[in-house]
Amino acid sequence: MHRDKDWNRFNGIGMTSARTRARMVARLREEGIRDETVLAAMNAVPRHIFVEESLASRAYEDTPLPIGHGQTISQPWVVARMTELARQGKPLRNVLEIGSGSGYQTAVLALVADRVYTVERIGALVAKARRHLRELNLTNVAIKHGDGSAAMNEPLQVDAIVVTAGAAVLPDALLAHLEIGGRMVAPVAVEGNHELQRLTVVERIANGFKEQTLEAVRFVPLLPGTA
Repeated sequence: MHRDKDWNRFNGIGMTSARTRARMVARLREEGIRDETVLAAMNAVPRHIFVEESLASRAYEDTPLPIGHGQTISQPWVVARMTELARQGKPLRNVLEIGSGSGYQTAVLALVADRVYTVERIGALVAKARRHLRELNLTNVAIKHGDGSAAMNEPLQVDAIVVTAGAAVLPDALLAHLEIGGRMVAPVAVEGNHELQRLTVVERIANGFKEQTLEAVRFVPLLPGTA
């Protein structure tokens, strides 16, 4: 794992302690997360530093929390599940994340991949994510302020894409960045209804793409443009 050996300094007390985080991981295991590499990353990343200080005591509850600008930090189970689906039990080299938010999912991905490229449309959240990732000394992440709903217009090839906002339709423009055998994990609206989304996995195969629809989830919408 790409981890600073001094992360113990981020262990709080009470509801922000390492013991509370270990209980969260035990719950994730009970709820069906099986990838031990992902569980180790979830155990390592101090989620409480990615939320507002007033919400730190709730950081290890299995619930999304507001991070400002109309956005949320995803619940731990969703972060673990999307990471597990992206990995599919295999080492990850390069990962593209659409929607950095405050940087929590980014940090988890950074512990299971060689390199993470992440795009966030809201400038204030880019600054927040950069600050948090710098605190953790995660040097294998590149953050870009940009529109993640459109083609990247750069020759980026990755073996996983994780989209952390609900798309009205499958974001096909991103699929060009997937290597053969690579997987995109994205919440996609059912019949265009943003209130009803399902995790969708698209795998690039030799002659096209293979799609699978999984659990119901709820994300803020994937919006175009920058702010």
